[in-house]
Amino acid sequence: MSSPQTHHDIETPLRARLRAYFADLDGSTPVDMYEMVLNVFEKPMLEEVMAQAGQNQSRAAQWLGLNRNTLRKKLITHGLLD
Repeated sequence: MSSPQTHHDIETPLRARLRAYFADLDGSTPVDMYEMVLNVFEKPMLEEVMAQAGQNQSRAAQWLGLNRNTLRKKLITHGLLD
């Protein structure tokens, strides 16, 4: 049986992408980076958690440590609900 992924396993590729992002800016000043990173990371995380939870919002909210209504708003924001 394999061990669960650690925070480090997730942080490493994120740090690499952020370094690449700064390199691509080539000295330009970044704008709204916090919101950009959250949006880019949040949608696939929500998609995967919902899939793993069998589309059960209550279970997914519990796993994420969110209120179910907060999860629902995030799902709507990212166009993940009908």
